Amino acid sequence: MHFDGVGEAGDRVRIPESITLVVGLGISGRAICRHLARQGIPFMVADTRQEPPGLSAFREAHPGVAVHCGPLTALDLAPAKEIVLSPGVDPSTPGLEGLVDRCHPTTGEPLLVGEIALFVRTCHAPIAAITGSNAKSTVTTLLGEMAREAGVRVAVGGNLGTPALDLLVEKPDAELFVLELSSFQLETTPWLGAEAAAFLNLSEDHLDRHRDMAGYRAAKLGIFRGARHGVTNAEDPMTWPETPLPAQDRFTTRAPQAGEWGIARRDGEDWLMHDEVPLMPAQALRLAGRHNQANALAALAMGKRLGLPLDIMTAVLERFPGLPHRGETVAVLDGVRWINDSKGTNVGATLAAIAGLGPTLEGRLVLLAGGVGKGADFTPLAAPLARYAREAVLFGADAERLEAAFHGEVAVTRVTDLEAAMWRARQVARPGDCVLLSPACASLDQFADYRARGEAFRDWVKRQRREVMHGG
Repeated sequence: MHFDGVGEAGDRVRIPESITLVVGLGISGRAICRHLARQGIPFMVADTRQEPPGLSAFREAHPGVAVHCGPLTALDLAPAKEIVLSPGVDPSTPGLEGLVDRCHPTTGEPLLVGEIALFVRTCHAPIAAITGSNAKSTVTTLLGEMAREAGVRVAVGGNLGTPALDLLVEKPDAELFVLELSSFQLETTPWLGAEAAAFLNLSEDHLDRHRDMAGYRAAKLGIFRGARHGVTNAEDPMTWPETPLPAQDRFTTRAPQAGEWGIARRDGEDWLMHDEVPLMPAQALRLAGRHNQANALAALAMGKRLGLPLDIMTAVLERFPGLPHRGETVAVLDGVRWINDSKGTNVGATLAAIAGLGPTLEGRLVLLAGGVGKGADFTPLAAPLARYAREAVLFGADAERLEAAFHGEVAVTRVTDLEAAMWRARQVARPGDCVLLSPACASLDQFADYRARGEAFRDWVKRQRREVMHGG
């Protein structure tokens, strides 16, 4: 099919009725195109950017496929067989207005869908789906590890790692698909039909896309469309479905009510529980903090629904260190746990890390923070630091602003860079303490990105561990 492009000024190019239009040439958009090509479905592509990255490579991979670059208002999209939207493209983009709720006049199916809708049509194995403002990558990875350890042929991806449509090719014999799904993906998924679906939490995010929290929540609730089992946060009613599901579990960091997954004291220590049944001591988790205990409970609830053995799931929890740079336990040195949360690039993320770790420690926190604060208000960190921290060691461009925010609430030491901060933490931390790198700032004053900052932390801690082991 040839596409002649935009005609004379004022003209709109009409999309042929037999054509599927893919909007957006990002990672997911290219995965959509590969899928349509494999299915033998005629398609063309539109991208609002005049020169989207990877365009030349796309043309080589899909010779003869028409590409429109520029405003969507230059196209008459209504006749298209279907419009498949990449998650990075806002459904309210000029040219797409009114199409979200429109159905195809012949098939009655929604005219505008996303990549996950295509995935659902082709997938013939059960789906476990996870969403939430925070921790969805951790729970997705955990559940995938549990299934793999149980001998299940599992494919893990979606918003995390491999696009869902590519998993169909990479793991054609998969018995289970474990997908992390974002609000952007869910808002264009008319029906998911997950065997198990989890909505972990909801906090302010992506309001530039969803307009308000109600819109953001509505998009997230799409994970429950057709779900046979739901997992929700007992402490966050915003995660609860608006209509009953065939089966539902709730998790909490408190003592569980009837049927819930929670945490309770038994014989002087905290245990992960299901109803009144003890599952494992909370301290046996390699993942640190109350927030990660909640993540473990969510994964256990989903795993039970999927038929995974409890002993295998708890064994995975005992060794899983966390995702790189996201609350990752690097080592324990002289009784002090060192945690890499370099992805904590804003106040909210660091607040969650402090609040999650603080109540679980025998000792105190030593916080390493600093970098480029982007004008953020650091004062919300002061009260939890006063409650849980031994000291805040501050470095980087906004160390002075951080110190001013913490003044009078917690002991503060200012240093030049992260290495100096780690040496200071090594001096002041005591057995039972936790050294937490959760900077509440971007890293670009001293590092290429948060990953480079986290790698520097990890490498330094591992060198210290080697020296301890060899008596250096």
